[in-house]
Amino acid sequence: MAMAHSEASPQYKNRGRLLKTFGGLLLLTGVSFAFFGPVELYCFYLFSPGGRFHYEGFGFGSLMFANIAAQIAGYYVLAALGIGLGIGHLKLKRWAYELALTLDVAWLIVGLPLTLVALWMFVTSKDPSVASFLAALPVAALIYPVGPLLLLRFYRGENVRRTFEEANPVPSPLASIPVSVRVLCVLLILAILALHGMILLNGLFPFFGVLLFGLSGIQALDALFLGLGGIIWGLSQLKRWAWWGAFATFVALTISTVLTLPHYTVGSVLELTRFAPMEIETLQNIPFLDKSPTLVAVLPLLVMLGLIGWTHRHFLRTTDKESIIKASEGDAEK
Repeated sequence: MAMAHSEASPQYKNRGRLLKTFGGLLLLTGVSFAFFGPVELYCFYLFSPGGRFHYEGFGFGSLMFANIAAQIAGYYVLAALGIGLGIGHLKLKRWAYELALTLDVAWLIVGLPLTLVALWMFVTSKDPSVASFLAALPVAALIYPVGPLLLLRFYRGENVRRTFEEANPVPSPLASIPVSVRVLCVLLILAILALHGMILLNGLFPFFGVLLFGLSGIQALDALFLGLGGIIWGLSQLKRWAWWGAFATFVALTISTVLTLPHYTVGSVLELTRFAPMEIETLQNIPFLDKSPTLVAVLPLLVMLGLIGWTHRHFLRTTDKESIIKASEGDAEK
């Protein structure tokens, strides 16, 4: 009996102490972000009338306002994730394992552009010295790609998985959702958060040949947010209509972007944002003003379509799934 039990449950190294230590670090990091989020709000006073960095036109809709708002939103998101995952690791909850693995895979997909954006925001808002910028580069490399690759190897390890399972024998509700579908849901949530930034940029939205802006653009974005919210819920329930809804939405967004943005240059788009005069003057010095922003806008949409296609097998009809399984078994026998 002892041998049978040993074969059914092979020995593993319990990583509970390491996971709890990591959870404590996550919790401290989350609390730190929760502290700096409200403090960062003080920047608005520095740029508002009477502040030492004020300039004409700063306010809702200016580039610096959007920059600061995005940073503050980032602080709060990281605070929520750090505190939540920290507590989950300290208690060795299986949902924390599933969520951490999902977020790590998602970060491997979108980490590069977001890290580059974070560096750009650091340079434009903090005006660092050359030494400070060079010191920030190793940190950026750790954030992407070194960190997520190490974490992926860590969480995929048998010892880590078994440690969570032994601490909580009952599977987490997240475990019923395939990892690729969870990653897709996370990226759709991230897309909703990111597209909120377009509201701060005069609501720019490409709509089948016309670049909407102002209230009409914001209304179009609002409708997209609601649609994506419903799709995310459906995907989490593995509903076929949700997969087709996600596919149709991003096909439509891609077609709409391709039909619209080739008619505009980066410079003409900047004019529609109606930034503050000083910001427009500064942005006139950036390269590619006479180029179309189409490629930059279409690439993330194509990536999302690829990810949606990646999850297709989880939304097949039961008969289709059975056919695939039988075909796989037949190939294995051959």
